[in-house]
Amino acid sequence: MLICLAIILMAQEASADLTAFLGASQTSSTRKVRGVALSISLLFLGFEFEYSDTVEDTSTDAPSLRSGMFNIQLQTPSTGGLQFYGTVGGGLYQERLMDHRETNIGTNAGGGIKLAIVGPIGIRIDYRVFKLNGNPFHTNPQRFYVGLNLPF
Repeated sequence: MLICLAIILMAQEASADLTAFLGASQTSSTRKVRGVALSISLLFLGFEFEYSDTVEDTSTDAPSLRSGMFNIQLQTPSTGGLQFYGTVGGGLYQERLMDHRETNIGTNAGGGIKLAIVGPIGIRIDYRVFKLNGNPFHTNPQRFYVGLNLPF
């Protein structure tokens, strides 16, 4: 009971942030990715929901990829406007190329950095590797993005 009381007394407020991002997926061809991530964290542990949409490129037979992933984040304390993090999670994806459509579950792992710029506004730089189940064209797409990060 004393340990629970100590944890409650030492607990800091939870923080949250919203990131709108643009990036690239380099699976079979480089294609534009856009999306949004919402993170809620307490100290070094956080939870994130992320939606991303990679555009289709029929000229190189590169499918579109939409994903909605729930992730757990481990992060460093913010020091000098820098915060490093690692993330792992899973969710649903849908891959499409012309008449082909695959909807299934997938997982992802990655990491990045959040950089404070001016006031509460910052930049988030992120890299992810996905593992897609089922019969996708590419079972391990990778993604890199830069996003505008707003804590609240």
